[in-house]
Amino acid sequence: MISNRFNFIVPILVLMAVQLTYAQQNTVISTLIKSKEFRASVVKVNITPDGPKMLLGYGARKSTGVNDHIFHKIIAMDDGVKQFFLVSSDICVISPSEYDHVASLLQKKLGIDPLNFWWSLTHTHSAPEVGVPGLPAVFMGERYEHEVDTAYTALVEKKLIEGIIEARNKLTPARLGVGWGYSNANINRRAWDIDGKASGGMNPDGPVDRRIGLIRLDKADGNPLALIANYAIHGTVLGPANTEISGDAPGIVSEYVERKIGIPLLFINGAAGNLAPIYSVYPNPKAGHLGQFRVLLGDKILDANKEIISTTDAIKLYTGSITIETPRKANLAWPADLKKYTRTTNNGINMVKLPIRFFKINEDVAIWSAPLELFCEISNGIRERSPFPFTFYYGYTNGWLGYLASEKEWKHGGYEVERVSPYTISVEKDFTEPIVSYLQNDLVNADKDLQQDSAKTKKLK
Repeated sequence: MISNRFNFIVPILVLMAVQLTYAQQNTVISTLIKSKEFRASVVKVNITPDGPKMLLGYGARKSTGVNDHIFHKIIAMDDGVKQFFLVSSDICVISPSEYDHVASLLQKKLGIDPLNFWWSLTHTHSAPEVGVPGLPAVFMGERYEHEVDTAYTALVEKKLIEGIIEARNKLTPARLGVGWGYSNANINRRAWDIDGKASGGMNPDGPVDRRIGLIRLDKADGNPLALIANYAIHGTVLGPANTEISGDAPGIVSEYVERKIGIPLLFINGAAGNLAPIYSVYPNPKAGHLGQFRVLLGDKILDANKEIISTTDAIKLYTGSITIETPRKANLAWPADLKKYTRTTNNGINMVKLPIRFFKINEDVAIWSAPLELFCEISNGIRERSPFPFTFYYGYTNGWLGYLASEKEWKHGGYEVERVSPYTISVEKDFTEPIVSYLQNDLVNADKDLQQDSAKTKKLK
């Protein structure tokens, strides 16, 4: 634990210097894109169902009431050339095919390139199922014997699309700032016994990621518009005995911060595959100290927000993607709705095709996302090798393709490795190196056009 705290001291000490550099660089960028106006907006849409719904997370169970409401929260950004839409929904997971369906509708109806639409889930285990189960049905078929709730799925899709239309219509001149925070609200959840085997529990000596990555959007006059908080934590304060709909810790924290600062907060989960809230799987909010996460995490977000001392309206957005292929476990079935996410080699090896997205803001902020429950030490390692001072990982984004564990954890086995992962022991290397390479090369060089003439700029765009 001491080493984790020590590692965090460095970004805190250099934060003001980084922010000054950020402002200085954007003075140069401003002269290059001065004809473009950065605009942004935020929309919050209630998606709490009216009646009982099957809840996702744990075993199959139906809701009996509502503890707190759940939402879509949508941010739109426009740099004058590119529009980007980020959605955070209080849902556990969705199949990548559900994301693809909505992305296709947005492309047809609104002309939005799927690269510029990210749908991230907070991973609360107390929200209704949405769409077909996808890969979870392969691992836990017994919990999906009921019919897919097409009515609620259609409602979630409809409200998301309407929210994006509203966000696009509400775009207003804006400014953007970034920063880091820190919270002790999570803990490694893979407890090791004397035989080295892992099981669900608490491991205070295990890898952890307690950084909060913040992006704040302000109106042109400096008044706040929206906040994005990126933190890794399972939405499992409430356990399987709870049957009330809830946003769990991400939802409770978001509502608390919103009341304090008067603007919507998009909670974006991180590499939480092996990270639990420090109070986990309790039967009800009181037993789980759910309200205390307002202090444990909410107040830390508020503190970090106060430290964002530099914002800019000179913004350049870039999006990109790669597909990583890695072998999948032998004899593992594959759902029909995910055909585009697998292939078989000439040698008969079944591969998983992992879509990785990238989003760059100017020369300082690099965000990458994957449809995974990623182990935090992998994300930590990628961040350490990134050339960008603000490198954020957005997990549970654009679908769910299982747990992705680090190579060291394979020998310990456990639920995340043995039951709900489609991968093999080689996956960490197959996964990490292409992402690091993209961050260090493709993403670094993506905006060289900002230092070239306007003809070059148009060519690259």
